[in-house]
Amino acid sequence: MININKFKALILTLGALVLSTPAHSASLLEIYQQALQGDPQIHEAEARRMAALEAKPQARGVYLPQLSFGGAYSTSENSGPQFVVLPGGAQTVTVTSESDTLDWSFSLRQSIFRWDQIVNMKRADKTIARAEAVREAAQQDLIVRVAQRYFDVLAAEDRLNSIIADREAIARQLEQAKQRFDVGLIAITDVQESQAAYDQSVANDIGARRSLATAREFLREITGEYVVDLNAPGDDFPLATPDPNNEKTWVEMSLSQNLILVASRLDEGLARDEISYRRNGYYPTLELVANTGERDSDTTISIPTLDPDFQTLNSKSDSISLQFNVPLFAGGSTSSRVKEAVYLHRASRQQLQRVTRETERQARDSYLGVLAEIARVNALEQAVSSSQTALQATQAGYEVGTRTIVEVLNSQFALYVAITNYYQSRYDYILNALRLKQAAGTLQVQDLEKIDQWLSDRPSPGQVRPAPREES
Repeated sequence: MININKFKALILTLGALVLSTPAHSASLLEIYQQALQGDPQIHEAEARRMAALEAKPQARGVYLPQLSFGGAYSTSENSGPQFVVLPGGAQTVTVTSESDTLDWSFSLRQSIFRWDQIVNMKRADKTIARAEAVREAAQQDLIVRVAQRYFDVLAAEDRLNSIIADREAIARQLEQAKQRFDVGLIAITDVQESQAAYDQSVANDIGARRSLATAREFLREITGEYVVDLNAPGDDFPLATPDPNNEKTWVEMSLSQNLILVASRLDEGLARDEISYRRNGYYPTLELVANTGERDSDTTISIPTLDPDFQTLNSKSDSISLQFNVPLFAGGSTSSRVKEAVYLHRASRQQLQRVTRETERQARDSYLGVLAEIARVNALEQAVSSSQTALQATQAGYEVGTRTIVEVLNSQFALYVAITNYYQSRYDYILNALRLKQAAGTLQVQDLEKIDQWLSDRPSPGQVRPAPREES
C-alpha cells in the first residue's frame, strides 16, 4: 500500500508548529460524552420516556377502588308573612327562621365492567414499549449526529489546510515568476496568471474559514461547548467490510430490529386500539357504588309574641348499589369518533409502510456505501500518487519551457483536491458503517470506542504552516 505520509506532508508540515505546547485534541468518544450531557434532543427523548412510563400506573389506577369525601356547610335566613294560629286566634304575622346545616359523606366506587379501562390497560404496555424504542433510537441518532458533525469539522479543516497549502505554493510560484520576469526569462502573462491564482486562493481561504466556523458551530449545537482540536483517523485506519458481508442479511436485520420501525409498528397497534377505545360509547358500564353520610341541621324559628322555637335535625344515610348504564343515543358523536379513529389507523398503516421502505432503503444504501467507500478510498489513494507524479512532471516541463504556469497551478490544485477527497472518503466510510448499524438497530457506544482506537492528534488549521514538498 502507498505510504500516505509523504502526501500528508504536502498539507500538514510539522516543522512550523507554534512554540507553545498544543492543546489536547478531543476524541470522538469525548465529544459523544459531552453531547450526551448537553444535547437538548436526547434530554427531550428521555423526558418523554419518563412521561410515557406513567401510562401504566394511570391505567391501573382507574381499575382500583375510587374513594372520595365530600362536605358542605350552609347557613340561611328567611323572613316573611305567614298565616299562623296564635292563642288570640289565627292571624298573619312575620315569621323569621335561621338555619345552620352541616353535611358530609364518603363515597366508594368500584368498576366492574368498563370497556375503555380494559383497552387502556392494553394500550399502556404498548405506550411504554414505544417510548423505550424511541429513546433508544434517539441515542443511536445522537451517535450518528455526533459522528457526522465531528467529521464535518475534520473535512472543513482538511479543505482549509489544502487551500492554505495551495496558497503558499502559489505565493512561491508568484515570487519565482516575478524574479524570472525581472531577468527576462518569462513573459508578463505568467506573472499575471500567478497573481490571479493567488488572489483566487485568498478568496477560497476566506470561504473555507467560514465553512470551518459553521461546522464547529453545528458541533457546538450538540455538545454545548466549542471544541477546537479533534482527533483524526490515522494512516493505518482499517477499512473492514460489513460483518456479515451479505446485503440480504442486513436488510432482514433492519426489518426486524430497526428502532424507528419498531416504534412505527407500535404506533399502528396503538391506533388500532384507539378504534376499540372509542367504541366504548356503544357499550354498557357496570359499577359498584357505596355511600355513607350524615346531615346535622339547627333551625331557630321566631314568631312575634312567642318564645323562639329551636329545632335540631340529625340524619344519617348508608347505601350500596350496582349502577348499570347503557348508552342509547349521543347525537352521532360516538359514531363520528369511531370513524375518525378508523381513518387515523389507516394513516398509521401507511406510515408503517413508508417507514418499512425507508428502513430497507437505508440498510441497502448504507451497506453498498460501505463497500463503495472502501473501493473509493483505495482509488483516491492512487489518485493522490498519480497527481503527485503529474505535478512533478508539469513542474519539470515548466522549467524547460514545454509547460505553462497555468498548467503547473492546475496540477498543483488538482493534487490538493485529491488529498482532500481522499480524507473525505475515509470519513464517508466511517459514517456509512455507523448508519448501517443504525439501520439494523445494533449501533452502540462501543462502536465509537472501536473507531476512537484509530484516531490520533493532529494540528488544527492555524497551528501549522502547510507547504508542499517535492519528492527527492
